[in-house]
Amino acid sequence: MKTLPLQGVRVVDLSRVLAGPHCSMVLGDLGADVIKVERPRSGDDTRGWGPPFAPDGESAYFLSTNRNKLSLAADFRSPADVELLHTLIDDADIVIENFLPGVLARYGLDADGLLARNTKLLWCTISGFGPESVRPGYDFVVQAESGWMAITGEPDGAPMKTGVALVDLVTGKDAAIAVLGAFSGRDRLVTAADRRIDVTLQASALAALANVAQNTIVSGRDARRWGNAHANLVPYQLFAAADRPFVLAVGADPQWPPAARALGLDDLASDPELATNAGRVAHRDRVVAAIAAQAGQRPAAEWIDALDRVGVPCGVVRGVQDALQQAVERGDASPRTGLAPQGNGRVRYEPPHLDAHGALIRNHHWSAFHHVPILPARPA
Repeated sequence: MKTLPLQGVRVVDLSRVLAGPHCSMVLGDLGADVIKVERPRSGDDTRGWGPPFAPDGESAYFLSTNRNKLSLAADFRSPADVELLHTLIDDADIVIENFLPGVLARYGLDADGLLARNTKLLWCTISGFGPESVRPGYDFVVQAESGWMAITGEPDGAPMKTGVALVDLVTGKDAAIAVLGAFSGRDRLVTAADRRIDVTLQASALAALANVAQNTIVSGRDARRWGNAHANLVPYQLFAAADRPFVLAVGADPQWPPAARALGLDDLASDPELATNAGRVAHRDRVVAAIAAQAGQRPAAEWIDALDRVGVPCGVVRGVQDALQQAVERGDASPRTGLAPQGNGRVRYEPPHLDAHGALIRNHHWSAFHHVPILPARPA
């Protein structure tokens, strides 16, 4: 069986909802042994975030971000359960948590003390607004406050959030990257403070503004909503064909003349004012109006075929079910485990029922992983 890059790495996941569990799932996909610690009786909040629910009662939301973990229900008010967590953390490599400041310490799970006991331990805290803030971190709130909603939606419409909790997902990946970076250089991390990792939804969201943030810093002007157009590129937006919408994404000047000719706009293709992206941005209204008028004359499939033949990026707008179809047909999508991990990851365990492995973990600690059957690898 293929060796996974994080095989043998031990992760105690004290987080819940999305950013933290997504981080730990990434580590689990790469081979880490992840113990997901949950509240007794109710478990992770997302277990109740439905419908839809799978036939066994698990919410689709929970299933989307909790594969490759074992579940332990532990009561922080129980001295025996806290002692069990101490034992697990003493032999762990990584702890991931997203509690408000002071909460874990109040229950005897003080990060500084546990880092002192285990000198190889990395401790990653994911918060909304920083380690000193007592504000709960929710994706929707951070999308509003970070500028995301101000730049999403139609130009004259209301501010709009993204269709998925993208701040949580970006933050989870940022946390995974930070943890992996620290793990790779763990021998050089001298103090307990060096082994503390703080990742925030707010900072991840601001960093993910990328070119929009830089546009604002360079120009001194606030960013605005562009709908399905692009602030810096033309043509790079949605157009309505005779039957359905499609997107045209001219991202390089050499793509422009063949794109215009494929659309039957030879006069624009040869116009020297439009030869550069800066020129097309300056003449945005003329370029977009000409393409829009032409696009409505033929079905999307014909435009896609013509543009594909000359290597111009384009695509039709698909529904989620349609977009997933090929992954389903390849066996890369499962109702229980979601989309197959990319790269060197794989699915070894289905998302667990609450406390599914509690008895094993209490009896065998980290050796519990030796007693849980691993799913067969998907054929290459």
